[in-house]
Amino acid sequence: MGRAPGRFLTGSENAGLVTIVTSMTNHDELAGVSGTQQAAIAVVDAHAAHNYHPLPVVVSEASGAGVVDIDGKRYLDCLAAYSAVNFGHCNPQLTAVAKEQLDKVTLTSRAFHSAALGPFAAALARLANKDMILPMNTGAEAVESGIKVARKWGYEVKGVAADQANIIVAEGNFHGRTTTIISFSDDAEARDNYGPYTPGFKTVPYGDADAIEAAIDDNTVAVLLEPIQGEAGVNVPPPDFLPRVREITSERNVLFIADEIQSGLGRTGATFQCDNVGVVPDLYLVGKALGGGIVPVSAVIGNEDVLGVLKPGQHGSTFGGNPLAAAVGLAVVELLETGEMQERAKRLGERLLAGLQEFEGKGVTEVRCVGLWAGIDIDPDVATAREVCQNLLARGILAKDTHGQTIRLAPPIVIAEEELEWAIDQFGEALGDFLA
Repeated sequence: MGRAPGRFLTGSENAGLVTIVTSMTNHDELAGVSGTQQAAIAVVDAHAAHNYHPLPVVVSEASGAGVVDIDGKRYLDCLAAYSAVNFGHCNPQLTAVAKEQLDKVTLTSRAFHSAALGPFAAALARLANKDMILPMNTGAEAVESGIKVARKWGYEVKGVAADQANIIVAEGNFHGRTTTIISFSDDAEARDNYGPYTPGFKTVPYGDADAIEAAIDDNTVAVLLEPIQGEAGVNVPPPDFLPRVREITSERNVLFIADEIQSGLGRTGATFQCDNVGVVPDLYLVGKALGGGIVPVSAVIGNEDVLGVLKPGQHGSTFGGNPLAAAVGLAVVELLETGEMQERAKRLGERLLAGLQEFEGKGVTEVRCVGLWAGIDIDPDVATAREVCQNLLARGILAKDTHGQTIRLAPPIVIAEEELEWAIDQFGEALGDFLA
């Protein structure tokens, strides 16, 4: 990858925007950041809403597990866009399919059939061992669609009285940022001042199957859970939790919906995290990696006895299942059908866990890791997670903090073994800077 152009603005415009960015960004974080990058960041700060607080790096190119900033510096990506880039940046197998489809047809709407949708739908359903899919675009759309399907199933199949359906969710959940989804979030930053909130949800402690069983009543239509809570810090439940939830929901005629948008499609060393604990939900929600880091693709996957409640005109999306998304989605499924990505994530994840555990008691209080997905709690007496991520950035590692003291590591599954070893070493060196 060549060095990207570095000049965005000139003269007084450049100086003015740098003043803006320094007023909006922590001054310590800008130390050592080039004027070129500060100017690029300033354009975003001036003209895009401030709903994110990114680390001060401006990426211009990427390939595999590596990215390059506009100054030409290389970094190892250990976030993979929250699992959307599971198979690497600009994966040649996936980009070739996308480029070919771009020259054919990209959008028809669902008013007409497209040649690409059928093969994608059949392949994704087969991968999950289900009958059919409901194709959407973003992860939040898949969650919203799953909620709608569960309610409709509850009224038309289970026989719940009109407008009385409830869905059980977990504390610490993160399923997206739409109005309905944040209505059952307990994250103040995601929820506050967006009311009035959508009713119809019950919240119980994550990992507590007894609490779920106690919360179910005659009007409960579904239990919606992340098999591993990603935004909460890669929060892994007890090993018997999901099997018990499956048993309880089956006995009580309640749908079990697994939000595998971050945990699924190879990340945890299996096609779905549910596979790792021997559980089959009624509905899978998938997204992120399904688009190969190229286009937003998501889906609800289930059997006809549940998804069959949808009839023409009752739900839709202009872009859902579009030919470009379907072509890329099919190529992703074909990658996963070999099992190589899942096995690689499992094998490299074992090394990641072993390496990170060496730092427990040395600036780290706890490590949680399943496949190539780790949550690392930083000792608050040593540093904040953001400070450690800033140090890693200077070392050429891209990682992200969450909830103050936790760092998430989720490199692309295609990361080389030597790259992973280097990342572990650099993490230890970063901690050492704060322990010195």
